[in-house]
Amino acid sequence: MASLNERALRQQLEAEGFTTTYSWQDGANAFYPEHTHSSETAHIILDGDLALTMNGSTQVYRAGDRCDVPAGAVHSARMGARGCRYLIGEK
Repeated sequence: MASLNERALRQQLEAEGFTTTYSWQDGANAFYPEHTHSSETAHIILDGDLALTMNGSTQVYRAGDRCDVPAGAVHSARMGARGCRYLIGEK
């Protein structure tokens, strides 16, 4: 999605109180088994796709989509066939 402005998205996360923001990229079909984070995290998909499983439900996020994971929430993630590049915010 050409209209994604990573700098503006980073500023948006910072305005929402996310004190740490960074870009991350995973290769095709990368998998993160069930885990938790000690802080709330936001993930804005910049390219590719990510399937997030949380609370027994799986949802696929694509470029332009955002998924937030509450602190302590058990979740897992699998990247799509082209991998995924995303912006992460941590509170």
